[in-house]
Order: sequence, then C-alpha cells, then structure tokens
Amino acid sequence: MSGGDTVAASGADSLPAAFAIRTVAVIGAGGAGRGFALACAAAGFDVVLEDVMPANLRRAQEEYADLELVNSRAQGSRGRLEVALTIEGAVRTADVVVDFVPDELESKLEIFCLVDRMAPPKTMLLTPSDALSITDLASCTYRSDRCFAVRGGLVSGGPVRLVHPAKAGQDALNAVGAFLRALGGEVRMEEDADAPMLVKNQR
Repeated sequence: MSGGDTVAASGADSLPAAFAIRTVAVIGAGGAGRGFALACAAAGFDVVLEDVMPANLRRAQEEYADLELVNSRAQGSRGRLEVALTIEGAVRTADVVVDFVPDELESKLEIFCLVDRMAPPKTMLLTPSDALSITDLASCTYRSDRCFAVRGGLVSGGPVRLVHPAKAGQDALNAVGAFLRALGGEVRMEEDADAPMLVKNQR
C-alpha cells in the first residue's frame, strides 16, 4: 500500500485468522497506557495491562469497573481487562503489544528486545513514536515484518499515521490498521521515511 493511503473499510473481515487481533498487551499503566487499555476494552478487545507499580494497576482496575458499570447500563459489549506485573506475563498470549515507555531509543529498544524474546512468533509490535525510525527498532527483532509505529491521536481517538518498514508484512499491516480503526480513529498508512541508523537484521 502506498504512503498516505487510508485503510480500506473492509477491515478485519478479510484478514487471515492467524492475524486476527483479539488480545492486546499494553506495557505501561501510566495515564496514556491506562487510557489506551480502557479504550481497547471498551471496543471489545481483551487486554492485559502491565506495570511494575501495583498502584497504577489498581487504578486501572477501578477505572475498568466504572467502565463495566456504564457498559452494563448501555448493554454494550466489552473486552476483559487483566493485569500483570511482568512483561512476560503480559505478552504470552498477545496478538499485538503496545508499549507506553518514553519515546527515546534506549527505552524503546529495551522493550522491543524483551517482547521479541518473550512473545509468541505471531505477536505484532506497535509503538507510539514521533521521534524514532521504526525500521531501526524492527531491525533489532526477529519479527521485523510485524513491527509498526503510530503517530498522532492514539489515546485521543483522533487521526493516526501507521508507519511501517519497507519490508512490513501486508497481512500484519492490515491487521494493525483494522485494530486501530476499531478504536474509532482514521488511519493512514505510511512507509517509514526516517533514515535508519542501526539496521541489524536486514534479510
């Protein structure tokens, strides 16, 4: 798909079953991560939220309980929210992992390497980043065709840009696009234009 194309309305219906996104692991339960996790649950996805701070996870559970009350009154469908104190516990069944660590190279590389080692081969990685090359981050994993960056209103539900390496897998790209669209935002796909500096595992 060429840069700037809007994701087609067909969405997840035409995706292979192996790329269907049902379970979302969210790494980081600060304000942004917690808000995103709750938005995913409200949209019907099952979410595992990880944080090393139990207080952040307790707050997320309280906010999810409020969400359940609102949805039960509206008879809306919702996903489950579980919490985890380790990344390994969060990603073991994830279809996609979304991190909310600082947008700096060292932090992102650490998360990508940990998730790459601990998550199943099917798992896709999605990172909010306005500053880094997703081609660089993807090159440090063994799933470089399943790594994506998102720029824009990920938490606010506004338009987002889904940035992908040149060698991204089309099914994975479509799956992540459909996932983001299910959260209510307009999604535009763009090939990574940032000049990579690392690029280790080019195949």
